[in-house]
Amino acid sequence: MFFYLVHHGDALGPAEDPQRPLSPHGRGQADALAAEAAARGVRPAAIWHSGKLRARQTAEAYWRACNPLAEFTATRWAQPGDPPRLADLLEVETHDVMLVGHMPHVDRLLRRLLGEDDELSPFPVNGLVAVERVDEAWVERWRLAAPPA
Repeated sequence: MFFYLVHHGDALGPAEDPQRPLSPHGRGQADALAAEAAARGVRPAAIWHSGKLRARQTAEAYWRACNPLAEFTATRWAQPGDPPRLADLLEVETHDVMLVGHMPHVDRLLRRLLGEDDELSPFPVNGLVAVERVDEAWVERWRLAAPPA
């Protein structure tokens, strides 16, 4: 089972728009990374997002590119300050899942899955990390970094 963690694309600041949608650059980031993920064979059965506009817009790019038939839904425990409780739900999940969320939550969730190793590289801003459950452990398989501005 694969789990794909995604940090939403670059968003407008709250002074520009309080809902913080993706910026034009952020839309390009999301589309480019989604296309690259699809080329790597990413086909999640479910795509979860935090419910915030920028996360939903990023998730929609992956949904279109990777699997338009995937379950697409907002989920609990995906807000920036939430504890990494989704790790417990993933233990019983049998299908590939993608979560589009926020910093620092996605970094904390990744560290919870892989272990609190100080050697672990920080989560790529606006990027994606693919992890696989192997037996009782999670293993990082690859990362995608967002295209530079």
